[in-house]
Amino acid sequence: MMSSFIDDIKNAFKKKGNSLNQIIFLNIILFLTILVSNVVLTLALHKEVYHFLLSWLELPSNLSVFITRPWTLFTYFLLHEDPFHILFNLLVMYWFGQIIGDMIGSKRITALYVMGGVAGGLLYLLVYNLLPYFSSQVSSSVLLGASAGVYAIVTAAATLVPDYTMFLLFFGQVRIKYIALFYLIVSVAQTTSTNAGGNIAHLGGALIGFLFIKQLKRGNDIGKPVNSILGYIENLFTREKKMKVSFKNPNKTRSKTSGAPTQEEIDQILDKISQNGYESLNKEEKQKLFQASQN
Repeated sequence: MMSSFIDDIKNAFKKKGNSLNQIIFLNIILFLTILVSNVVLTLALHKEVYHFLLSWLELPSNLSVFITRPWTLFTYFLLHEDPFHILFNLLVMYWFGQIIGDMIGSKRITALYVMGGVAGGLLYLLVYNLLPYFSSQVSSSVLLGASAGVYAIVTAAATLVPDYTMFLLFFGQVRIKYIALFYLIVSVAQTTSTNAGGNIAHLGGALIGFLFIKQLKRGNDIGKPVNSILGYIENLFTREKKMKVSFKNPNKTRSKTSGAPTQEEIDQILDKISQNGYESLNKEEKQKLFQASQN
């Protein structure tokens, strides 16, 4: 069973266009690492040792602490302590991430996740340090979990295809725009709760998801810098493959290139999906959408 799980992880990271599964596996691996570290350090040393080490990965709202640990703006949205927290986040990410991957490409899931996490963290820092209501909590509040990135993916999917439906137990078929709206209302309502920081971060992630799709429909991919940086980092750890020389039919290559869909065509297809659902597309339109998702 363990060997099968390890093989699944290896295959997920080898396969191209598999960003959703890669993010999910990364979260699971880090969660298990946190879980084991908690047990080992508590039994071998002391519980405080575990909390001390974790504090260097959580995002603190205290700016004087944050400037000494700026990397926490990125590490916080990769880590979970609570099994139910990670279970909820990964399930929702999987459901809505599949929509994003099918419609506009797998690589944009990664961009949304990272940008949503960073935006959520920045909004959390901003609100906690500017609003007097949170002044008494700044010294002790920390942020941990992938929720901001997940909310970016959820809101992006709902902005892209608002009338796409999901089956919910007890409710039946529900349009995802109502699911996203429900999540946002709950987050706003809980910005004064014990998990105020997390809910504020949700809103930052949701804002990124909305802006991402709006800009994409205008032809601007604001996630390109993120994918470029991650691609560069990935290349640093990828072994160079031996160069293969092959000869292709130039006419065949030219016909494929010339058939690439234009941004106007993609916009029309996305509008059609928004109005009538993905099932309303004909074979040619689905093929064009698939081609666009690979770019």
